[in-house]
Amino acid sequence: MGKKRASLPMRQLLVLRSKLVFSIFLMFCVFAFVRLNRPKSGSSTNKSSNGEKSKLETNPKIAFLFLARKNIPLDFMWGAFFQEADMKNFSIYIHSEPGFVFNESTSMSPFFYGCQLNDSIKVAWGESSMIEAERLLLKVALRDPANQRFVLLSDSCLPLYKFDDIYKYLISSPKSYVESYFDYEDYRYDPKMLRAIPKDKWQKGSQVFPSSNYLSSYLPSLMSAWFTLIRRHAQIVADDDVVFPIIKKSCKRQSNASVSARRQMLDIHKMKDCIPDEHYLQTLLAMSGLENEFSRRSLTFALWDQSATRKDKQWHPVTFDYADASPQSIKEIKFVSPRSSTQEIDAIQYESENQTEWCQVNGATAPCFLFARKFTRGAAVRLLYEGLLGPFDPVPFLNATGRFFPAKHRDAHAR
Repeated sequence: MGKKRASLPMRQLLVLRSKLVFSIFLMFCVFAFVRLNRPKSGSSTNKSSNGEKSKLETNPKIAFLFLARKNIPLDFMWGAFFQEADMKNFSIYIHSEPGFVFNESTSMSPFFYGCQLNDSIKVAWGESSMIEAERLLLKVALRDPANQRFVLLSDSCLPLYKFDDIYKYLISSPKSYVESYFDYEDYRYDPKMLRAIPKDKWQKGSQVFPSSNYLSSYLPSLMSAWFTLIRRHAQIVADDDVVFPIIKKSCKRQSNASVSARRQMLDIHKMKDCIPDEHYLQTLLAMSGLENEFSRRSLTFALWDQSATRKDKQWHPVTFDYADASPQSIKEIKFVSPRSSTQEIDAIQYESENQTEWCQVNGATAPCFLFARKFTRGAAVRLLYEGLLGPFDPVPFLNATGRFFPAKHRDAHAR
């Protein structure tokens, strides 16, 4: 009977062991099944992620940000510019008058159709609303991770080089381009800003160009809003909630009167006439400790006229019309020396700091400017005819631009 009692536990043990082995085997199968399926899903995700990363690395885009009053008068020239480009290398965003839509009836170039911001604001030039519009453009453009360079342009800007040349210039440069320097005699700084913006971080945008016969009667641009930013800097501008509110409150333009009248008002009332877009971006980058990450020059050329013949001495933006758009004038805007078609001026002098800003990309000499303003339609048609962007037949554009193009030149170029 002892043997019979001993055999019963043995059988139970065998049964239990079998069940345990089966359970382990079943768990192993389930585990294996899960492992086999996870790598496939993970691999697909990784491939997709790596593919997106690879795509961004091989096809970074330039975001062209147009700050326009309404339409873009030079849209046909930009059309010729973008026509030669690969669509995957650029994107277009336009801040225009609220409610204005770019379509077949408002633009000559399909590249601009539907590119306007839907949440645009009313902009007053020379006021903080300009900065708000710029920030709106950046915020929308940053939604596309492929956008790696951000170029702000006005509605009267034009490119000085072909798309491929500008693309290679910007993508190969790891820096942003912003006119910026410290003005030791700047009366615009408000001591009330001291807690948030130290005086040594209060920057201004203005530059002095090398003189030439063609440009001798003009002075350089004091409106320094035309920037080119790398993505990290663009994100800093879009996310800023410290510097902009202070600039908006403390830096204001006091009057639209002439320069001489405004100076009298400043002397009498001790007012601080401050143009926000001449200080905001420069000060923000300085406050962020990024002085070594951007070149202190703009890639957009502009002039303001302060000729002695003007009675009120008021500064006016120089407009380049048909007669001004000669190959020689463009060479001077590009800072190509008249002595040689290939010799370029390679630096900009800052008088206030007695400092030289070299026009370089990765240590190599490069053109100082890629864009220029302010040009009329007639000037743009002539530049296209002269071959600024390569071979171009102006005839298809003459009918569309006829009312903007001088008749005496229209007939000559149509032949």
